[in-house]
Amino acid sequence: MELIIIGVLVLLVIFGVAQYNRLVRLNITVDEAFAQIEVQLKRRADLIPNLVETVKGYAKHEQSTFDAVVAARAKATSASTVADVAAADGALTNALRGLLAVAEAYPDLKASANFLSLQEELSTTENKVSFARQFYNDNVRSLNTAVKTVPTNFFAGFAKVGARDFYEVENAEDRNVPNVKF
Repeated sequence: MELIIIGVLVLLVIFGVAQYNRLVRLNITVDEAFAQIEVQLKRRADLIPNLVETVKGYAKHEQSTFDAVVAARAKATSASTVADVAAADGALTNALRGLLAVAEAYPDLKASANFLSLQEELSTTENKVSFARQFYNDNVRSLNTAVKTVPTNFFAGFAKVGARDFYEVENAEDRNVPNVKF
């Protein structure tokens, strides 16, 4: 009888450790996924000065558009929380839309090899940003499900793991990737 009780206790301890480790792994995966969003947003932010300078060469009188892009980029690079990053990302997406709309008015610019190269890099980066957002939200869903369901919810406090915010864009228009095809 004592061996049965000891066996059950050992199984419960193993189960508890497994649940604890699962929650910790999920939490780390969410952190990693958010870091990937930030890496891709940084890559996009690094492309923007070159894109702005290229467009400026053709559209010198569009200063307000350039200023909006630069301001949105500054906000995007200084945001830290999920909500702030999502809001700054949306604002930057809108500013890029404006910049790309300006570029459409200049046929010589659209034919520029430098602009075409930057356009392709931006398009590729936007796809990577989109994938990183989806990857993050998938991992947040897994973590939040584990934190809120039995039996792992009993171990969330011990693992110091809680539900996380999804990466959401507040403005419905910001959900669309800017069209970078000309």
